[in-house]
Amino acid sequence: MNEKTADSSGAPQPARRRFFGQMVAVTSAVPLSQGLAGGAALVALNADAQSLVQAPAAAAAPTAAPVLGYQCFSIDESALVEAMVNLMCPKDEFTPNGVDCGLSNYIDRQLAGDYGRGVGMYMQGPWAQGKPELGYQLPLTPQEFFKAGAAAVEAACKAKYGKNLEQLAAADANAFLTDLAGGKVTHPDLPLGDWFNHLFYPLFSQACFADPMYGGNFNKVFWKMLGYPGLPALHAQDMVQFRGKPFPGAQSPKSIADFS
Repeated sequence: MNEKTADSSGAPQPARRRFFGQMVAVTSAVPLSQGLAGGAALVALNADAQSLVQAPAAAAAPTAAPVLGYQCFSIDESALVEAMVNLMCPKDEFTPNGVDCGLSNYIDRQLAGDYGRGVGMYMQGPWAQGKPELGYQLPLTPQEFFKAGAAAVEAACKAKYGKNLEQLAAADANAFLTDLAGGKVTHPDLPLGDWFNHLFYPLFSQACFADPMYGGNFNKVFWKMLGYPGLPALHAQDMVQFRGKPFPGAQSPKSIADFS
């Protein structure tokens, strides 16, 4: 995560910042998992906008998200999720670690809510094998799929390393998650590759960039990192006036809560 390359202005750009810049852009107004049913609608940032992002100068040490009780996760599930989000979002000069950014809180709240309970999802079958682009085809709500998958992931990790994921060295944990995303960690009854790519990773992405009122993106840390102004970016006149330009006040973005 310490690799650096040059951006379009010639300035070195940390690999982690580049990754987040390419991963997603506008996910601020609603919790995106309301419409998630096995795939992620990730929108890459405009290349011109990426070149305009500037690192915050002499930023104060970021504070951690408040400790909130989990509504969905068991003790074992919370340990797994916290290990995963910390591995995928390690602490650096731009953000705290994933837990302190509120990422595990966001994922827990989404799975505990209507989305996790499958409200609005078709749940009557038949449960035939679907094409990959259709997402997973299982008689499980997202919450049920998450819990079953989490148990299977921990079992697979223990079988390979003799330890839970949170107990592994960073290199081994990273290798395991890479295999998981690549479909190399298997289970006879559950598609664990889909569990990671179509359930966990989209929720992780949303947790980074959704409005902080939903539990993630604590203190708007990811918006500040990318120079995204928050809710004002959805104002039509501003979208025209500042297209391809640095948005005024981008280092002090506004959430829905700021206008309520």
